[in-house]
Amino acid sequence: MFSSVALRGAVKSSRVVLRESGVLSKLTGSCAALSSRNWTCISAVTSRPTVSCGGGSFASQPVVRHYASAAKKKKTVLESQLSDLPPTMLKKDFAAVPLAQTTDDVVRRLLTLELASHKEKLQLKKEQLIAKVQRDEDDHSSVEVKVAILTARIRNYQEHMQKHHKDKANKRRMLMAIDRRKKLLKNLRLVNYQAFENVCQQLGITYTFPPEYYRRATRRWLAKKAFCIKVFKEVQKQKAEQKLRMSQSRAREEAAKTTAAETP
Repeated sequence: MFSSVALRGAVKSSRVVLRESGVLSKLTGSCAALSSRNWTCISAVTSRPTVSCGGGSFASQPVVRHYASAAKKKKTVLESQLSDLPPTMLKKDFAAVPLAQTTDDVVRRLLTLELASHKEKLQLKKEQLIAKVQRDEDDHSSVEVKVAILTARIRNYQEHMQKHHKDKANKRRMLMAIDRRKKLLKNLRLVNYQAFENVCQQLGITYTFPPEYYRRATRRWLAKKAFCIKVFKEVQKQKAEQKLRMSQSRAREEAAKTTAAETP
């Protein structure tokens, strides 16, 4: 700080001397040229911002702050499950009609998936998934078929939620379908593990085990749990006493019957 004050005093005194001697008018052009170079005087004592000396004036440069910009999250774009359906493919109702193969181009476009609705394409996709996992041609209600139908429905909901993320009603339906599929896969895994593996492989499902149940043990919850256990034990005790009384009454009746049969 003291060095900067001394430097200012020296510059002021030099300007006074030059004004008195009449040399200041001759050096105006040279000072302008020197000011264009943007000389910088950095204080060696303190860490103050850079100061530019131009024609004897001290003007501090504006401080430039470079803040790190927030990283933008890349949105994962899900590929539509209907993208593998070719537009030249016939609809489900006209696939077995031989006349549909020989019609002109205008009628053929009406019979193919090029002008089909989303509902018709989704129905055709369900049929394709069912054909991968069904047990035979007449199988339409097995667990594997139900899982295939729910899978097509869940993927359709996911594509819809990607475009309309505020649609709470369809989000709730999607979560309900996911829970239903989890229960079906869990039961299928316990009953037929080979069919479970085949369904997951054919439909591209990654089965994850549910997390362990965890609940924060509060005093209220512990008291409620202790009360429920006490009630349960009391009920079991009453049931045991009732069974004992019933067994004793049956034993008395049988004994009375035997004694009555023995007496002439």
